[in-house]
Amino acid sequence: MCFGSKKNLYDGDDLPPRPAPGQAPQQPTYAPEPKASASASHQAQPQQHQHQQQYNQPPPPSPLSAVQPPASWNSNNLYSQTQATPHTMPVELPDSVHNSNAPAELPANDYAPPPGPPPSHTRPAVESYAPPPGPPPSHGTGNDYAPPLGPPPPHSHGAGDDFAPPPGPPPSHGASNDYAPPPGPPLPRNDYASIPPPSAPPIPAASKPQETKHDWESVVPDTSLFPPPPAFFAAYDSSHATNATEAEAEAGEAWCRQHPLSPPIDLDHHSLEAQNNHNPRLMVPDVFKGTLQFKEHGIWAGQTDRNATDSCIIGYPPLYTVKTHSPFTSPTPEKTIYYEVAITSAANPHEICLSLGFTALPYPSFRQPGWHRGSLAVHGDDGHKFINDRWGGKDFTGPFRVGERYGIGMTFTAVAGRMETEIFFTRNGLQAGRWNLHEEGDSTDLPVTGLEGYHDLSCAVGTYGGVGFEVIFRPETWLFLPEGYYPGKRG
Repeated sequence: MCFGSKKNLYDGDDLPPRPAPGQAPQQPTYAPEPKASASASHQAQPQQHQHQQQYNQPPPPSPLSAVQPPASWNSNNLYSQTQATPHTMPVELPDSVHNSNAPAELPANDYAPPPGPPPSHTRPAVESYAPPPGPPPSHGTGNDYAPPLGPPPPHSHGAGDDFAPPPGPPPSHGASNDYAPPPGPPLPRNDYASIPPPSAPPIPAASKPQETKHDWESVVPDTSLFPPPPAFFAAYDSSHATNATEAEAEAGEAWCRQHPLSPPIDLDHHSLEAQNNHNPRLMVPDVFKGTLQFKEHGIWAGQTDRNATDSCIIGYPPLYTVKTHSPFTSPTPEKTIYYEVAITSAANPHEICLSLGFTALPYPSFRQPGWHRGSLAVHGDDGHKFINDRWGGKDFTGPFRVGERYGIGMTFTAVAGRMETEIFFTRNGLQAGRWNLHEEGDSTDLPVTGLEGYHDLSCAVGTYGGVGFEVIFRPETWLFLPEGYYPGKRG
């Protein structure tokens, strides 16, 4: 056992030490003076000095000097090396000490040090210590664990006995989801309580809720019964027949940017009369190579050269004018325009490069109708339809043939404050195709501005290479009779 301090040795009793159990009481080697013999100078000292002197001053020689300490007492004992001081602390002894006839008996609180030398008070600053086997006990609640701050204390039990926490996370003290401290230096003790718990472990694939799969096969058992997709989804990047160059396409786009669409026009008296009598004039473009002549009322004949380039023939006055034909301003809620073209000859009968359609004004005369804004057309070399499409168009009908007649028309109808526009195509007097201007478009289509009934529209006939043709505007000579031209008749 180690003693904490000298003060603890005498606290509370102010008595000499008592013998240990089973050992004869030792007689003191001094005879304290009676209390009355204390000097005045000693009595005047403060109480604090009295206590200090009581522990540090040796008593004067006593008649009981014959009582010797045990042979095991060390001469270097702290109690035998105390130095005398000018003051002597009187100590009361029992009557048996002063009276030789009284029995040698000490009070019950007498104390004697244990046998053997007292512990050294000059031990090294750090006492050798070996920790118990196993990890250190937990210093917090739950599974919190952190090693003490600073390096572990040195040990005197040989190399390798120094304590260090085992590698890896501390052992689990709770549920199966053991908590492991984050990487990096350890945190101060109990600081893991301030770290939020880790997220929930991933749910095993077997326990994840299974999404209900829509069983479309039970609703539609056989998709082969579906009809083929509509033609407006079959767009082409280029035509399998004759194609213009990319430079010509860029030139047409640049021309359209320089010449925006014109607003509706007011027709003069002669233009309005020609419109009402279905007798427009065809204007010959500058790049046109061939002949174009007026044949009779409402009929024009043309012939192009074998080496003719792309050109667009436009009629004037327009077949549809907003100020005279719009369903929003006219007495009738519907207006239809239509004309036909007959193929009379072709330098290459298997690929007739002629197109027919409509366009808003103005339009580049060196390009086929349907390739740029505000125009649409059906092309005879591949049978595709083009709506502001300078690429390959979309599947629509078969290629044109010599001796056949083709017609194209547009119907504008006012419906609930908006304009509905339908386009129809005829072949030898029979309707061969029809589409709605707005409903049959997809995300790849360019705008149809100019074709919706809010701009004036003229007929547009495109030619390329050697081809002979007739353009027919007079209704009496049409093979197809659209609704509205003759009451009670419908094409």
